[in-house]
Amino acid sequence: MPECDNPLWPCAMTGAASCLAGFDGITVVIHGSSGCYYYPTTLLHAPLEGTFILEKEIIFGSEDRLREVIGNLSGSGKRIAVITTCVPAILGEDIRSMLEEHDVLLVDSPGFSGDIETGYRKALAMLAPSVDPATSGVNIDGVCRFDPFYCGNVLETQRLCAMASVPVGTIFSKDRLERVHHAAAYTLGTNEDFSSGVGQSLGGMLGFDQIRSSFTRIDEVIEGSDCRPVFTELDAQEERVVQACDKFLHRYDPPSTAIFAGSSYARFAAETLTRYLDAEICCIGTRNVAGDSPVPMIEATSLSKVQDLIHTHNPDLVVGSSFERSVAGNAAFVGLIPPLRGQVRLYPTPLAGINGTLSFVEHVLNACIDKRP
Repeated sequence: MPECDNPLWPCAMTGAASCLAGFDGITVVIHGSSGCYYYPTTLLHAPLEGTFILEKEIIFGSEDRLREVIGNLSGSGKRIAVITTCVPAILGEDIRSMLEEHDVLLVDSPGFSGDIETGYRKALAMLAPSVDPATSGVNIDGVCRFDPFYCGNVLETQRLCAMASVPVGTIFSKDRLERVHHAAAYTLGTNEDFSSGVGQSLGGMLGFDQIRSSFTRIDEVIEGSDCRPVFTELDAQEERVVQACDKFLHRYDPPSTAIFAGSSYARFAAETLTRYLDAEICCIGTRNVAGDSPVPMIEATSLSKVQDLIHTHNPDLVVGSSFERSVAGNAAFVGLIPPLRGQVRLYPTPLAGINGTLSFVEHVLNACIDKRP
């Protein structure tokens, strides 16, 4: 059995499920054991189906069990998507021939084939998204059910687009299935780690600078847009952030900070804390392959690596997940990526957009103040 080389980050199977489960009109079937079903179900909070194969199917083949599950789901009016897991892939079963009598989307995305981003992009490619010249406005990109901020990111981006009189095209991936083939020609990103590659990118939505640049581009290319209300709110809310951070710095020293996240969110956190809090970023550990960044990043994909980095730098503030919180000692902590255990999350808090930056800075300031004598 191939080893899990990134135990802190979900696998490709979970990535495929997170993409497909975001579209209304798809029934997602996890073809594998109960563990391979319950992990994405609890992580994504999505209504998935499973084949729950046991020792008998592993020895004698899973065809009968798979056909039984697909047969029970047929006739629902939804497209059925089957995601393979490690065991069927290792057994080498010809899943496609088993399902040739059904109109099923087969995504061969076993866990050992990569991390969550790999599976997400593979599943999205299987849907063959395309631009429809008749669709105006901008798509919202980088939306993944795995991300604790995904719903808030969508609502905040829709809010800002409405302020600028810009229609929203397809949301990748939180939309009706048929919208996949009617995307707009332009796209706004909320999390580059899960970018779809559909349409021409106008920029991102993480941080005031990105938002300002993105809506400047919208003003240039989207006919009928009026981004002045967005720029007015940007200026006013950025001033609030500056005032709050200056007040903190009059009382306390800038926090030394260790950041652990996907590369897109990690870069946002580092740039925001450096700009407004003069924070010393002592280390950035990414769960995935680090992209281009002015801030040095290293991959930190095991708890031992995370623990070594935190103990070496002894930061005042740790930004990350429950894994980091478990080894952060007395440092202030702010959650940025899953898992975030021991918390009730009901409100769709964003990280993207104006309110996303306000929320992040607010959480950081409150966490640091709570830890000060």
